Amino acid sequence: MMCGEKTFDGLTALLSQSEHEYNMELIRRAYDLALSAHGDQKRLSGTPYISHPVAVACILVELGMDSECVAAGLLHDVVEDTKISLDELRRIFSDEIAGLVDGVTKITKMGRIPYNSREVQQAENIRKMLIAMSEDIRVIIIKLADRLHNMRTSEYWTPAKQREKALESMEVYAPIAHRLGIRAIKEELEDRSLRILDPFAYKEIEDSLALRKDERNEFIEKTKKLIEDRISGSIPNVYVSGRVKSINGIYRKMFVQGRNMDEIYDIYAVRVIVDTVNDCYNVLGIVHDMFRPLPNRFKDYISTPKPNMYQSLHTTVIGKDGIPFEIQIRTWEMHHTAEYGIAAHWKYKLGMTDARSARDGMEKRLTWIRQILEDQNNSADATDLIHTIKNDLTPDEVYVFTPRGDVINLPAGSTVIDFAYAIHSAIGNRMVGAKVDKRMVPLTTQLKTGQIVDIVTSKETRGPSRDWLKIVKTSEARNKIRTWFKKEKRDDNILEGQNEVEREFKRNGVTMTGEELESLLMRLGAKQNCASVEDVYAAIGYGGIQLWKVMPRIKEDYLKTHHPEPPKEQPKPQQTAKKAASGVIVDGMADCLVKFARCCNPLPGDEIIGFITRGYGVSIHKKSCSNVPHPISDAAEPERWISAHWAGEVQEEFQTTLEIVAEDRSGLLADVTQQLFSMHLFIHALNSRELKDGRAAISASITVNGLSHLQSIIGRLESVDGVESIRRT
Repeated sequence: MMCGEKTFDGLTALLSQSEHEYNMELIRRAYDLALSAHGDQKRLSGTPYISHPVAVACILVELGMDSECVAAGLLHDVVEDTKISLDELRRIFSDEIAGLVDGVTKITKMGRIPYNSREVQQAENIRKMLIAMSEDIRVIIIKLADRLHNMRTSEYWTPAKQREKALESMEVYAPIAHRLGIRAIKEELEDRSLRILDPFAYKEIEDSLALRKDERNEFIEKTKKLIEDRISGSIPNVYVSGRVKSINGIYRKMFVQGRNMDEIYDIYAVRVIVDTVNDCYNVLGIVHDMFRPLPNRFKDYISTPKPNMYQSLHTTVIGKDGIPFEIQIRTWEMHHTAEYGIAAHWKYKLGMTDARSARDGMEKRLTWIRQILEDQNNSADATDLIHTIKNDLTPDEVYVFTPRGDVINLPAGSTVIDFAYAIHSAIGNRMVGAKVDKRMVPLTTQLKTGQIVDIVTSKETRGPSRDWLKIVKTSEARNKIRTWFKKEKRDDNILEGQNEVEREFKRNGVTMTGEELESLLMRLGAKQNCASVEDVYAAIGYGGIQLWKVMPRIKEDYLKTHHPEPPKEQPKPQQTAKKAASGVIVDGMADCLVKFARCCNPLPGDEIIGFITRGYGVSIHKKSCSNVPHPISDAAEPERWISAHWAGEVQEEFQTTLEIVAEDRSGLLADVTQQLFSMHLFIHALNSRELKDGRAAISASITVNGLSHLQSIIGRLESVDGVESIRRT
């Protein structure tokens, strides 16, 4: 997906090469207005700003989008970044194009939002985009093209902005691209994000693939020829190609599942494309005759398509050289859908003349967007939307069956409770047990693809347990449980909310009573339209307001008001100090590159010190780190150690690792994992090991935004049954 020099001539050439007819006069007018509106604006790279919307338009053409979509791609930033208004755009062009531009325009002004305003603003922008997307899918396709080109030029951002945008791309936009089935954009976003988020692992995999390049190419070419020679005699119009798994795909299996390169069976893949579905199954029989298939590695996505419309036969086999590889078998129509997803089914691209038929087909494919919005409307916390996208649109899914044979797809890790609520909220509320493959199982049982699940219900609506909120994986189930408690258990919710406020305040050393407490609670309940303190307590009780999320900020504000810090000493005149993008001030140095030492992973709130590295800026360590000499004067080069401190309120996110020691028991790891998920944390790695004394140690690498946030997380984890100690490694 490239577009030459990102000039209008390059776009014109791409349009002329397309198999579709475009309204060149409309696209030219859109370009002229964008060029005039952006004027002398420059990108961070120094190139004229117009090169960005042109690049976005090129990507849209490659996806096969229509003239109005390409025009909107050229205009997508004019309302947000220039003096052109939405009404002017509507007058000059049309309601259709203005609506597309409005859908991708961020909300730039919001009222005062208490606590976590950056997260809330991000969530509100994404919600606005999803609402527009539910009406016109082209909105999100323009946004994906916009994000893809920005990630291609991310080297001009500050390190902090690179991490922020890479994380958002990985957690929000790549999952959306996956659900829409646009593989090319999904994989490129993931790989470019991974290069920023974990450059060392990315380089390790990249180097490993480069070392095996000749071996890989030889293996793929030889295998392709074997298959082609065997199949072409009996099946017409066969096309065989080979590929290597994306770097992020390899990373997920190596670093998340703890495998090495030799244990990943689908690094190599051969794709066979044929004319008909019958040919697909005939090819499957032939390749199983040629190579030995691995047990439990066959997936039929033709009879059971993925939610993003993906269809294909997958089988993993072992070649004559003893190398395992995956074979994907599909028709040309399936292949087009696999590469371009919903963009391949856009009504203009298909040449549909029946508008109702086009709308009906699109409606079925976009039900998940409306489900997300409906679930989010039942949630008090706007940031739950981000959590929903991270978890409910994950590429890892399981496919399970009802006793009648209906297929229910759920995110990996979903339980029988998630299954019940996916069928209907009434089924979940009346659930008393579950059978998996005709055997009774605990409600905490996580489902696997291919299982048949039968929910056991009572005649009376008993209602869910509050503990289910800690067990379920999907936001749909979580929000339906909260809705039940909100409607049915107000008095219990108020009492539970009061107890939670008391617990969290005591744990964080916050003492508030009377009008001060009421004022704080009413501010928390403002977004919920809570009319009284009792309404706020009830919202906290049923989970609509998640107190643990805002507790670090409440504590910070409380300490500023009740325990003001003494004035800090002024810096010495000869020193200069400038706030780095990382939120760290290095004394005596301005605009220096800052990185955080992996040996101690310092967090805002820790006492820190800097070490001047050769060629890599300043490495920041905790003062208590074992690699910091004590005293500094004893160091081999003491002049390379330099004073550093945190710059006020730091908005960055940091990775840290906790070691949890607990009594070894069944379900311990699941309980810890659920607690981490319930706090909406990004988990980089999670593993456990048995200790000799009947205990277990769990290591969890997570993202936090400071020491106060970390202490709040530790407090929540200490509530897990059997936990004895938690330390930061």
